[in-house]
Amino acid sequence: MDPGPAIKVDRLSKRFNAVLAVDAISFCVRSGSTTALLGGNGAGKTTTIAMLLGLLLPTAGRVEVLGVDMLAARHRALARVNFSSPYVDLPQRLTVRENLAVYANLYGVADVRGRIDRLAAELDLAELLRQPTGRLSAGQKTRVALAKALINEPELLFLDEPTASLDPDTADWMRGYLMAYRDRRGATILLASHNMAEVERLCDDVLIVRRRSHDEARADRRPRLAFGADRPAWEVDHGGGLPAHRAVGSTCGRMTVAAAVGKGGAGRA
Repeated sequence: MDPGPAIKVDRLSKRFNAVLAVDAISFCVRSGSTTALLGGNGAGKTTTIAMLLGLLLPTAGRVEVLGVDMLAARHRALARVNFSSPYVDLPQRLTVRENLAVYANLYGVADVRGRIDRLAAELDLAELLRQPTGRLSAGQKTRVALAKALINEPELLFLDEPTASLDPDTADWMRGYLMAYRDRRGATILLASHNMAEVERLCDDVLIVRRRSHDEARADRRPRLAFGADRPAWEVDHGGGLPAHRAVGSTCGRMTVAAAVGKGGAGRA
């Protein structure tokens, strides 16, 4: 049975006063896939993810996550998703174990100590559990942030630069770990990254956010298949729309990707 898309977005927009940060973007993310959301600073990636998580209310449009309307009943989906970013700090005075325990209890994890110990073993955090989070190195904090994101074994995982601050060997190991988690859990991953080697290794589909004028958008309305026919890279236009296109191998039906940043400003990242 087709589970349907893990994420379905229909004409989603967000305005901050005079700045139109996201304008009428529509796309879907296949269940069980890893999809990259790429774009320059100020393109609206983080704003989009915040709306998908229910942290920001959209100005207009509709979001479904795991089949749940996030505007009407987001509480039904939130226990099944999680988010990781090395740029979002955990409470600095709490130890690593205390921070992970807080989130485990928020998510209703049954065996909190056992789950933390398993993640600590898998992510090489055992020696850090008693340390205050504020005393960790940047790379250690990145691994702790990922442990927090996996504490509830989410069906849908949002990752913002998941290997930032990691040394090359650890980053490569982390990518393999994420792929194994996705396959074992049947999870879906939406990944924001500037690391193209990482995108090439991890991602099945790619959404590229780029800012263009209305005239440029009208002149070029074709998807750009950057990674071959089996890995479509859909170009998300700013200031203009794209018609519906069919993503290769997609279970989402016809995929429309059309976004914009208003000419009044760059918007938020």
